[in-house]
Amino acid sequence: MKKIITANYLILLFCSVWLGACKVPAISGKEESKTVPKAFQSSEDTLNSTSIKWKAYFSDPNLHAIIDTALLNNQELNITLQEIEMSKNEIMTRKGEYLPFVNLGIGAGLDKAGKFTWDGISEEDWKHNPDKEHEYIGDFFAGANFSWELDVWNKLRNAKKSAVLKYLSTTEGKNFMVTNIIAEIAESYYELLALDNLMAIVQQNIELQTNALKVVKLQKDAAKVTQLAVNRFDAQLLNTINLQYEIQQKIVETENRINFLAGRFPQPIARNSADFNNSPLDMIQSGIPSQLLVNRPDIRQAELELAAAKIDVQVAKANFYPSFRLTAGVGFRAFNPAYLVKPESIIYNLAGDMVAPLINKNAIKASYFNANLQQIQAVYNYERSILNAHIEVVNQLSKISNFAKSYETKSKEVEILTQSITISNNLFYSARADYMEVLLTQREALESRMQQIEIKMKQMNAKVNIYKALGGGWN
Repeated sequence: MKKIITANYLILLFCSVWLGACKVPAISGKEESKTVPKAFQSSEDTLNSTSIKWKAYFSDPNLHAIIDTALLNNQELNITLQEIEMSKNEIMTRKGEYLPFVNLGIGAGLDKAGKFTWDGISEEDWKHNPDKEHEYIGDFFAGANFSWELDVWNKLRNAKKSAVLKYLSTTEGKNFMVTNIIAEIAESYYELLALDNLMAIVQQNIELQTNALKVVKLQKDAAKVTQLAVNRFDAQLLNTINLQYEIQQKIVETENRINFLAGRFPQPIARNSADFNNSPLDMIQSGIPSQLLVNRPDIRQAELELAAAKIDVQVAKANFYPSFRLTAGVGFRAFNPAYLVKPESIIYNLAGDMVAPLINKNAIKASYFNANLQQIQAVYNYERSILNAHIEVVNQLSKISNFAKSYETKSKEVEILTQSITISNNLFYSARADYMEVLLTQREALESRMQQIEIKMKQMNAKVNIYKALGGGWN
């Protein structure tokens, strides 16, 4: 009776210790907020420009060719594709962890015991009593081992789910990279067209100023102006000539930036710059902010990473609970290889064990706390990606509106100053205006035309960036 009571006490003590070992520390997680404003501006129209494929959104065939090349050859994109494959392999790894393991093995070994040990005495006895059974003294084995961790707490299956979500997040990361590559190439391409037009304006002004310099020199020969006027016209011409070298360097760098994105060595970029000022700016449909949660790959990536982080907390929590494992083995073992396949040499075993953490759980606690903190980080990252996307759209919509008004105003200024060049030249030739008025008018006209091109480039960049901000391009 005493033994039964003692056994009961031991079982009770074991259960108490086990329950204490399985106690999980309390943590405070964080839930994400998906709240967004109802509209970007006053309109709540759900029509969205992201439904347009990028080849329809960008109508230039030369730009199409560059982007197609980049989507095949861009090194950064190809690196990301390899990372996606590695994430897919991680799923295979996690899946394998909760399936049974079966290993085949064969082995052979020889032992030599000391003469004055029990095993040594047996060997001496065999030597003095030779028998064919003892011709080989060794250990020969062939068989299979089986092991299986029972996923009672779904720790291993949750780890696989987390790996799947991380794989999907890398796929969304690739989509976001595609969007960025398309946008960066389009921006650089429009910048290249703008530089070509700036170069054309500078060359036109060089021709204009060269003719003006010839006239001033003739007037100086006729004693109508001084050498100072000639020098001022000459200096302005040299300054304009110098501008073309700076523009040419920018053209080279922009071409090579496009070539780098396309994954190829430097080569000329095919383009048509003549109609840059007339490039169409189609009406942009921004839709409503909630559509960003579906259309933006970076937001979807952050959402998947958050879902994976939540599951990782559950995986870390399961480490506090006991793990259960089954092991088994079957095979043949003999001291003589001639007996290895006989029925008498068959061996087998079957065992089950349970292991639970009891003392010094600091590493498990640290992993659990870190998993929770990473989940909180993922919440903040998700909310930040939504906020960033919304602000990007609002900024680009504002740019489209303001640059359209700015371009219209600047075009009127260019028209007036272009007329002023003719007027100032006529007045100067008839001695009714000072040469400084001619120089000032030419400089102002040149600057205004260059500014007009820059505003047009900003307009085109806004067209690119609003498409990217809304989540277009990757599909």
